Amino acid sequence: MLPLGPISKSPINPLLDRLTAVIILACAVGFVMFLANVQPDPRGYGTHEQFGMEPCGWVVQYGKPCPTCGVTTAGAHLVRMQLWQAVNAQPFGTGLGLFGMWLGAVAAWCLLRARSYGDFLFQLPLGRIVIWGIALLLGSWIYLYLTFAP
Repeated sequence: MLPLGPISKSPINPLLDRLTAVIILACAVGFVMFLANVQPDPRGYGTHEQFGMEPCGWVVQYGKPCPTCGVTTAGAHLVRMQLWQAVNAQPFGTGLGLFGMWLGAVAAWCLLRARSYGDFLFQLPLGRIVIWGIALLLGSWIYLYLTFAP
């Protein structure tokens, strides 16, 4: 864990620090609850259709996945602790879900321990996170493209 200072030493206004942590935690909990209420599509993609959304246009038009095909399915597997199924459905979606849950867990820890969430956010290597995220997205798309069965 990163060494985090007390809320009084936050690099941003302490009220804004607390508000940021509360919003991130609420989003993480909300997404987990949301995904726990859908069933992962056995195809590995298409779980979003349970919300009344249209099927993926790439699959319909080209018979191949879009870069984010399976993200919702991976998230639905992840909240059920089905890590292998989540990775198999969409590695990027699994990484995104784990990252979001980690941000929420750190926010909860900061709120409970009166530590600065802003301090945590300012210490994150955002450039590396973005580069690795893009690499994971592209690698996942290649994986899905090679293994996709509509």
